[in-house]
Amino acid sequence: MAEQTTKRKRPTIKDIARESGYSKTAVSFAFNDPSRISKKACSQILETAERLGYIPDPMARNFSLRRHLSIGFLLPQEIRYSLQNPYAQQVLLGIGSVCEKYGYTLTLIPPLNESVTEAVRNAAVDGLITMGMQVGMDIVSVMKTRLLPYVTIDGTPNEEMPSVNINDEMASYELMKTVLDFGHRNLCIISLGGDIFAEKATKMSLPQRRMEGFKKALSEVGVDLQDVPVLVSEPSLADGKLKGKEILNFNELPTCVVSMNDIVAIGCIVSWNEAGLSVPKDISIAGFDNIDEASCIMPHLTTVEQPAQEKGRLAAEALFKMIHKETLQSVHIQIPYALIQRDSVKDLTSGQP
Repeated sequence: MAEQTTKRKRPTIKDIARESGYSKTAVSFAFNDPSRISKKACSQILETAERLGYIPDPMARNFSLRRHLSIGFLLPQEIRYSLQNPYAQQVLLGIGSVCEKYGYTLTLIPPLNESVTEAVRNAAVDGLITMGMQVGMDIVSVMKTRLLPYVTIDGTPNEEMPSVNINDEMASYELMKTVLDFGHRNLCIISLGGDIFAEKATKMSLPQRRMEGFKKALSEVGVDLQDVPVLVSEPSLADGKLKGKEILNFNELPTCVVSMNDIVAIGCIVSWNEAGLSVPKDISIAGFDNIDEASCIMPHLTTVEQPAQEKGRLAAEALFKMIHKETLQSVHIQIPYALIQRDSVKDLTSGQP
């Protein structure tokens, strides 16, 4: 005779009401709005629920509250690139710390069926944080239709869109000016790869703003940006190594490479070391972000420090103010940056070999 097994039925609110002697409405209040019933009733209901092994259905609870208790982070590149980028990781840490503070979860949102608009339409979140977004893009219309609050990091400042930024154009100008002041003229630039928002951009994107800073510094010493080779890289160590190898195949090796991303610059250093080159003796390089690895790689990387974790924290705090219907003190938050000069850029003006 075959053994018969019985599946234990999952307890429901109705079971708790029957066992505790309170109404289903009171049971619902105990989980969702305890202030609407007495402490005694709430305690008895919760004790009954624990005894029966009841766990609220998150979807049903969120439907009752008309909230998801989660905010979304719209990934700027494909997930395989976004999560390999230490800068994006630091932004996530900042956002996550604020989610923990408010008792919310954090949902990572990659494109759905290759469509970021579709991903936003289907995101079960109470608000969104994006990177690099601009007013006029399709996803903005979707968020407005859904009455979904949103904040962008590294986007183009606009009165219609709360944002957290540094002055990327000025930071890039100072970085390039430092390289030029050290006597470098034979240069190569590694730009950031296009993100999911690039095709719908109506104003200057983040890479374009940084390129404007480079252009201004170059023009001051009579160098045309069009005469400087520009490579485009995804923000990963692996792609940085590939770009480093590509530079080694140039007919003439540049004296300095300026990268818009630290992890790419570090990848270049690794590939050059593997090829037997010495940085900065044989070739110099500067980066952008000041990730932790920038001060660990040898030589230590000259770069622009922008506090990625603080960007994430400030964006999340602003978003929660919007979720809670509070007034923002400022629609745009511009935080300071700092030029960090280390050992990866050789001073050609010193006369030393």
